[in-house]
Amino acid sequence: MRNFDQLTEREVLALAISSEEEDGRIYADFAEGLRADYPASANIFTEMAAEEGEHRRWLIDLYREKFGEHIPLVRRQDVRGFITPKAVWQLLPLRLDAVRGAASTMELEAARFYRTAAGRSTDASIRKLLGDLAEAEVAHEHIADRLMAENLPENVRAEEDEAARRVFVLRFIQPGLAGLMDGSVSTLAPVFAAAFATGNSWDAFLVGMAASIGAGISMGFAEALSDNGSLTGRGAPWIRGAICGGMTTLGGIGHTLPYLIPDFFTATILAVLVVLAELAVISWIRWKYMDTPPLSAAMQVGLGGVLVFATGILIGNS
Repeated sequence: MRNFDQLTEREVLALAISSEEEDGRIYADFAEGLRADYPASANIFTEMAAEEGEHRRWLIDLYREKFGEHIPLVRRQDVRGFITPKAVWQLLPLRLDAVRGAASTMELEAARFYRTAAGRSTDASIRKLLGDLAEAEVAHEHIADRLMAENLPENVRAEEDEAARRVFVLRFIQPGLAGLMDGSVSTLAPVFAAAFATGNSWDAFLVGMAASIGAGISMGFAEALSDNGSLTGRGAPWIRGAICGGMTTLGGIGHTLPYLIPDFFTATILAVLVVLAELAVISWIRWKYMDTPPLSAAMQVGLGGVLVFATGILIGNS
């Protein structure tokens, strides 16, 4: 890689051409990825891709006038200081807030690039050229603002933001919450049954680890195989399965780890406190994302936890 200040004016202009082409294709990919769920935002990125194409043609005309027909391939990833964006196909399914943030970053970086290039040029004509490019990028930012205002009024943006929230809940919160609830509640009985039956922290830890990992594997496969997401819009099944299985294991391990403490009484007290924290987190998630009234969420989760906890103690003491 080369430093930006080592580039000649010819290489800087070639870099600008390749950057405008890449940005145009990224905007087109954004539009295609958003069209089904967020048509208003897709229209914005389609028009922005067209603007990038116009800028690229303008840059090529200016380059030919200054340096001739051959344009060397100078890319952003070959120059230090640029942010390397992830390929759009690696971000599927696209999240609306992430796409808007990525577009904003691209515009800021392009404006900084042109201003920096203009500031370091010593040739008067090249300096004017780069200054014009900087102004064009500023104008592009204004065009983006105008397109946003025309195609994405507040009511449409609110609708798309709410749709994005629903997608996030379906694809991430629901499987994660299901796993966390299963891991935190269903493993209570075997962990505390083993603890009170043996009175040994290490035995309780082994049972808890086995129950947590086993439940995580089971829940992960169950979630992944239950729905391929093609009709429900819940996203890739393997992602949901990984989220559900991971949160299930995490929920069980939370109150298992205290039994690494050799003193049985101390370990049990700490495990109970962890259980209370887990149930509080589950209640908060149900209130925050599932629109469950806070008191109702706390009572439902607490009742289930108490019943399973009592079951484990009764069996362990029998």
